[in-house]
Amino acid sequence: MTDKQAWERARLIPVSGITGPDEQERRGVSALLAVINSVREFGRAITAPLGAPAGIPLAYIEVPFTSGEKKLRPDGVLQVKRGATLWTVLIEVKTGANELKAAQVESYLDVAREQGFNAVLTISNQLAGAPGEHPLTVDKRKLRKVSLHHLSWSQIRTEALVEQGNRAVSDPDQAWILAEFIRYLEHPRSGAAEFEDMGASWVAVREAARGGTLQPADKGGIDVVRRYEQLMSFAAMRLSRELGVDVRPALSRGEMKDPDRRLHAAAAALAETGILSGGLRVPNAAAPIEVTADLRASRIRCSMTVDAPNTGRATTRLNWLLRQLRDSKDHVCIEATAVRQHGKGAVRTLAELRETPKLAIDDSARELRAFTVSLSANAGTKRGKARGSFVTSILETVENFYADVVQHIKPWTPPPVKVRDDEPQLVEIQDVPQQASAADARTGNIRDLVQTSPPE
Repeated sequence: MTDKQAWERARLIPVSGITGPDEQERRGVSALLAVINSVREFGRAITAPLGAPAGIPLAYIEVPFTSGEKKLRPDGVLQVKRGATLWTVLIEVKTGANELKAAQVESYLDVAREQGFNAVLTISNQLAGAPGEHPLTVDKRKLRKVSLHHLSWSQIRTEALVEQGNRAVSDPDQAWILAEFIRYLEHPRSGAAEFEDMGASWVAVREAARGGTLQPADKGGIDVVRRYEQLMSFAAMRLSRELGVDVRPALSRGEMKDPDRRLHAAAAALAETGILSGGLRVPNAAAPIEVTADLRASRIRCSMTVDAPNTGRATTRLNWLLRQLRDSKDHVCIEATAVRQHGKGAVRTLAELRETPKLAIDDSARELRAFTVSLSANAGTKRGKARGSFVTSILETVENFYADVVQHIKPWTPPPVKVRDDEPQLVEIQDVPQQASAADARTGNIRDLVQTSPPE
């Protein structure tokens, strides 16, 4: 009898027959466009951020174009039709370790402009440092009439998992199609890889940071800073999959507006302090999560700073936080900050504060302003994603911190105003002149003015 364990199940999107990058790209873009076309909710989640209207999608692969003397064949074309409007995007796809090329993308921007198309979308395993950014630098003049967008395969998989986890796909057949697409992306042969490497410069930069010899302008340092930003983006995607919400890197408007300045500032900070810094913003969390990696000390620290209640004694305010962390692990740390305090306050573990809360309060007479809750762990040293690697230690620490701390903390809100119980008592008046003056009534000493007939 034949051993059925050797049989390969028939799949909607098979991985069998993939022999190289070209086949990975063709099958990947075809599968993605087919699922966008078939699963309404997923298709809208992918196309809406690109500027597409809500309408009927039309998808094609390997459509030939001519631009001047060049013959070009983008991996895919996606159109969305709504009434008389036809929105069109050209798609360029890379899989595995293959990276996008600026010259090729610029050629597709030229085609899109000449054809009157709306956008060019690139898809690869490269991650951008922040939402809306592109991993390539292209001629900005080519973006005057055509927009350029980028999606990593990790982002696409994250969106599919969020739609699946939230049960956002109402049709059961469409939900099954989406599940098959997720299964395909998770297979190693698909070429849709996750972030798993700090880059070739990692070891040299780590050692230079430890020895204090790293310079702000070192290309290796800038590369590591860029990789750390990508790691923060990937950590946000991982949390999004777990929570079913859109977690994003925590960046200010200024940082989003000028990525180059942000990158060089981070590289200068790394050279000066040996610290890589980033953050995550989770919807409805009490505060952003700060994630720092001290390469000199080989330590990772996740923290969040929440405002203290603005009423009550110092111990009362601290107890408000301790009650919320009753189930958190003993090695979680708390630092209390007072109004007009200069410098750091005492940092104590939950184990210490559960026994003696006053240890966190340097001066009980000073008003507490905020609490910083943190969790530290050893930083891995390896550049890849294996056990004991830097990437794995960051991802695990972020997820442990969210589970142990962030999800339990709610911002303080003042209690509702209570009904006052000191209202003046009703005074019974036997004889009140009918001509009582308005001034008497306005004094508020008599609630009801009882009018009686004047005595005979």
